[in-house]
Amino acid sequence: MREGGRPVRLVVVGAGIVGAAVAHEAARAGAEVFLLEESLPASGVSADSFAWIGAPRATDPPDPSTPLRRLALPAYRRLEALVPGVRVRWSGCVTWGDEQEQRPAGPGSGERLLDAAQLARLEPHLRTHPARAVHLLHDGAVDPVAVTRALVRAACRHGARLLTRTAAHALEVHEGRLVAVRTSAGTVPADAVVLAAGVRTPELCAPLGFELPVAPSPALLVRAEAPAHLVRTVVAGPSLEVRQDADGQVLIAVDHHGEVGPEDLRRAGEAALRRLSAAFDTAGAAGTTGAGAVRLLGVRVGARPVPADGLPVLGPLPRVGGVHLAVMHSAITLAPAAARLIAAEVVHGVRADELEPLRPARFGARGGG
Repeated sequence: MREGGRPVRLVVVGAGIVGAAVAHEAARAGAEVFLLEESLPASGVSADSFAWIGAPRATDPPDPSTPLRRLALPAYRRLEALVPGVRVRWSGCVTWGDEQEQRPAGPGSGERLLDAAQLARLEPHLRTHPARAVHLLHDGAVDPVAVTRALVRAACRHGARLLTRTAAHALEVHEGRLVAVRTSAGTVPADAVVLAAGVRTPELCAPLGFELPVAPSPALLVRAEAPAHLVRTVVAGPSLEVRQDADGQVLIAVDHHGEVGPEDLRRAGEAALRRLSAAFDTAGAAGTTGAGAVRLLGVRVGARPVPADGLPVLGPLPRVGGVHLAVMHSAITLAPAAARLIAAEVVHGVRADELEPLRPARFGARGGG
């Protein structure tokens, strides 16, 4: 609350999963929220995510984002109970590769070591089963579009206003503090803004004297028609990351470093399907009810916003009051946990220890040291 009991007037720029989650938490906390989206909710990179969610593993080297990442799965369980339409497929994940051979003998919390026979029971349609794999028991996956839209609806139920096809053009600052956001539909006075606009965030920061080192990192999401129950968990092997969604479509994540024209996308999709068919017995999965063929449905390319140091950028902009950033890779995983902490900071001034090492100030003005 501001002086006199007036609620904080907050503009959230970007209605992907991060902005939708921030808008929901802030509106629920009593802020007057305006959620701006230049297109429609979940129409950007959120829709192109593989959307595998998990916690840090015992063998992951800790980094400044580890405390936040430990909150990710409890945050999703909270949202499942709180927000209609937020659903997680708690399928677990099986993973193997060279790094598994170098693991300590014992599994970490939430992990189970598998031999070939145990893996075969979890994923019966795998053509070959490595001698050693790890089952990440608590991992899951979401439909990021459905979750984002559910969060937007929940935010609006708490009084937030959604402004679609409304682009943020500039931030107006007076005496070192945000006073308004200029948009394609006019100026919105504001006490605070949260920039959750992905790769567009740096262009909104630059006129304020802050160069945010965030670059787009293209990733492909391949969708295919395949026999039902072909893939039971999230499978993260050395050459294939694949899962099957609730509608039966198979999703394959592909890192991509070349061109992204239509023919390039088609070739990348076909190559992903070849890897899928090499790894899984699609005919066996189909049984007597189908031929077991897989069919390419589409390939989308998403520009993931990746900060230069690989860590989330969460919190207030240095030397400009009222401007907060919420930019991160693994946004699908981290959005619910990060949004709750950001909203508490913006609406009530409560700073979270988990966010302290992830502040924009670590980059300095004009991207300096």
